[in-house]
Amino acid sequence: MQSHSGVHYFFEGFSLIKTKGLKRFVFVPLAINLVLFSVAFYFLFGQIEFAIAYTINLVPEWLGWIKTAISFFLWPLAVISVLLIFALIFGTLANWIAAPFNGVLSEKVERHLTGQDLGDEGIMSLIKDIPRTLGREFTKLAWYIPRALGFLLLFIFVPVFGQLLWFLFSAWMMAIQYCDYPYDNHKVGFKRMQSHLSAHKGKALSFGIMVNVFSLIPVVNFIVMPVAICGATSMWVGVLKPEALSEY
Repeated sequence: MQSHSGVHYFFEGFSLIKTKGLKRFVFVPLAINLVLFSVAFYFLFGQIEFAIAYTINLVPEWLGWIKTAISFFLWPLAVISVLLIFALIFGTLANWIAAPFNGVLSEKVERHLTGQDLGDEGIMSLIKDIPRTLGREFTKLAWYIPRALGFLLLFIFVPVFGQLLWFLFSAWMMAIQYCDYPYDNHKVGFKRMQSHLSAHKGKALSFGIMVNVFSLIPVVNFIVMPVAICGATSMWVGVLKPEALSEY
């Protein structure tokens, strides 16, 4: 399979989720993402409205023009901040909940692209793999949380540069999150996966940037999870797999 950019592999995910035989495996990650993001953003934007109203009410009535200016400024700032921060946080939570099903989807995509089975299939195989897949997600969380806290402080206290660093960190985390499924299906360790992705940083980061950008787009972000799984698995087959398995 010809090697392409990370951007290409991400957009290939949109085609793969419509492939006959894969659609039913797309449903569970899609449903989990839809429910979690709907609830999360409904709650968050409700809190934003309350916080902005509270802030505006602190301004005296005779400074009405300042109230209008504050409202005009705070709404876009708050919305952008919520999208940048919570898209990654809730995306990570959604992936943790859907991890066993995400692994199955990645496995089916790889079989579709290569014609090769990875081993046991079926509901019993899925149940058997739940402890391992959840353990892998905990490993990712243990790597992610302390770094996310550091970058979050930069996001809050360092204008412009802090937001840019958060976006790039989020993109790298997205690359790790979704590219890890095929690695895990082949029992490649987490540290080895990180090292191998770092050797392909350009492709991995450009892929993660696309996931990040589309996660910020309302409605579209509902389907990002299965699209990213399919796209990352295609990148695994096209670029990462031969080296990863030969070195492992």
